[in-house]
Amino acid sequence: MKVTNSILDGCLIIEPTVHSDHRGFFMETFHQERYTAMMGITSPFVQDNLSRSSFGVLRGLHFQKCFPQGRLVRVVEGEVFDVVVDIRKESPTYAHWDATILSDRNKKQVWVPPGFAHGFLVLSERADFEYKCTSYYVPDDEHTILWSDPDLAIEWPNDSPILSVKDANAPILADIDQ
Repeated sequence: MKVTNSILDGCLIIEPTVHSDHRGFFMETFHQERYTAMMGITSPFVQDNLSRSSFGVLRGLHFQKCFPQGRLVRVVEGEVFDVVVDIRKESPTYAHWDATILSDRNKKQVWVPPGFAHGFLVLSERADFEYKCTSYYVPDDEHTILWSDPDLAIEWPNDSPILSVKDANAPILADIDQ
């Protein structure tokens, strides 16, 4: 397994070891002892989620304020432009973002620690996106930052994505009371 530090403090890009041959492949998508030893991920995962989205769909930038979630994210099928934004006010990388292409071909994962907003844009015909969470989803605590926040200046590969009403009408980071 190869682990690379993101430009955002605490955020990691993980390339699991993949065993491939003419029959297909095998890989561990999570191993508690190894992820703790190599990356310091000690919080237990309490919820797994899977979403399917079509080409051009952008989900995010989502976060929970009172019950922040750490997320281990990956793409099971398809390809996405995955974005993480540091929203920890005390952090030296506050309001900075980083992006990684996640796909079923490269099999990369991203560790999104608590205190970060997260979103992704589907680049393939469709994408199945899976993530493990360190705390439960609390609907009343879900918040969204506008994907096109000019202060963040995220360089999305599509400037007219398909959005939910909630994501399309989200506030910019500066307007969120954190």
